[in-house]
Amino acid sequence: MAALNSIAPSRASSRSSRVKLVEKSTGVLLKLVPSISTKAQETHRFFAIFVSILTGIGFLVLLAINILLAQDAFTLSELKTEAKIVADQREAINRQIEAVSSPSALARQAKELGMRPSESPVFLNLDETVKVANGLGSKRG
Repeated sequence: MAALNSIAPSRASSRSSRVKLVEKSTGVLLKLVPSISTKAQETHRFFAIFVSILTGIGFLVLLAINILLAQDAFTLSELKTEAKIVADQREAINRQIEAVSSPSALARQAKELGMRPSESPVFLNLDETVKVANGLGSKRG
């Protein structure tokens, strides 16, 4: 027990020497940094607030631009889909027109209407004289 009592006072003295050492080193370190006046501190604080606000506004503008670009991307995607649907519809209509206007379909429709094929076809010759309503003729050439 006597040995423990002799160790306790030495710990107390080492703690007080550590505290003194920390205080001296803090003082030395603080002498390296110049003291700033309150006006300079206010200026630095104003500048920091100004830069923070400017950065926040910049981020908000970037966010707005990003949102607008995303909306445009969705609109573009919808328009591409709509254009594809319209192209498919146009192609289907063209196929229907081709089916209706094919020679075999026209012949079938003519027969349904009671028409019959000509037995003696007549061909127009546009190089000959063309008769006009008043009886005067003119020669094409």
